[in-house]
Amino acid sequence: MKSIILTSLDLSSVPDVVRKLKRKFHILYSVNSRSKTKKLITFCDVYLSAASVKVDKNLLLNAKKLKLILSPSTGIDHLDISEIKKRKIKYVTITNEIKLLNTFTATSELAFALILNLYRKIFLANRFTLKGIWAREKFTGNQLYNKTIGILGMGRLGKITAKIASGFGMKVLGCDIKKKKIKNIKMVSVKKLFNTSDIISIHIHLNKKTTGLVNQKLFKQMKKNSILINTSRGGIINENDLIYALKNNLIAGAGLDVLKGEWLSRSELLKHKLIKYAKNNNNLLIVPHIGGATFESISGTRRFICNKLLKEYKNYNI
Repeated sequence: MKSIILTSLDLSSVPDVVRKLKRKFHILYSVNSRSKTKKLITFCDVYLSAASVKVDKNLLLNAKKLKLILSPSTGIDHLDISEIKKRKIKYVTITNEIKLLNTFTATSELAFALILNLYRKIFLANRFTLKGIWAREKFTGNQLYNKTIGILGMGRLGKITAKIASGFGMKVLGCDIKKKKIKNIKMVSVKKLFNTSDIISIHIHLNKKTTGLVNQKLFKQMKKNSILINTSRGGIINENDLIYALKNNLIAGAGLDVLKGEWLSRSELLKHKLIKYAKNNNNLLIVPHIGGATFESISGTRRFICNKLLKEYKNYNI
């Protein structure tokens, strides 16, 4: 009898790999559905995990047969690692697959899409234009040339972001937990990064030390005309403090690809404090974690994780 895979990932972009999986496994689908995942995981040996479905104790109570979880993601805040380990379930992510990750630039590119939308008021200008209002001067913005971008976290994405910024003719400051020397980047302290930069772009992992790291203390140090960009994880920012900073003009705006609790249901998301604020204010722009949502990165990471399963499944007694 074939072992059973449950996938909450949409694998339609890698049909050739799905055909290979079907030769060895029976596949069940619960694409982006927590309720369906919770029901079907009872029968499964392997789970291909989408970041939109939180793998927590409540879900794992049903996972009686589960031996292995694979997630084509670098962030793991959708996985309750302590609970997974407690149940002696193995897990695989792409966090340390540097060769693979170096082929993806999408998240850093999105950071600049958010920056440009805030700096040039593109979404707002579009809404006015569609109403027949050609208000050119109303939407006067700022250029990126000669502005200072402060990059929090000088890992892979931080370096890609710095390279793009240099192409715009920006001054680049960097800050990292490790002492680093990087060509054409001035490394500074967290304090100097926040009080000197016109734009702060966050590229660090979420952990106990970084949870709530960006808070009112740092917002008060930022320039009043500066903006904050977060394409990392929502929990890095204290969301109450961000709303305070935006309401009280401590900063000019923020662009977010991530929220704390972004896997909530639609009705719950509509009640989310940042989404409610953004509905009535133009200085907060939120998109639904699309940083890595390009055809290249989606198909590439899902192909990689499925091929890894095909190559190594015997190591997990599946």
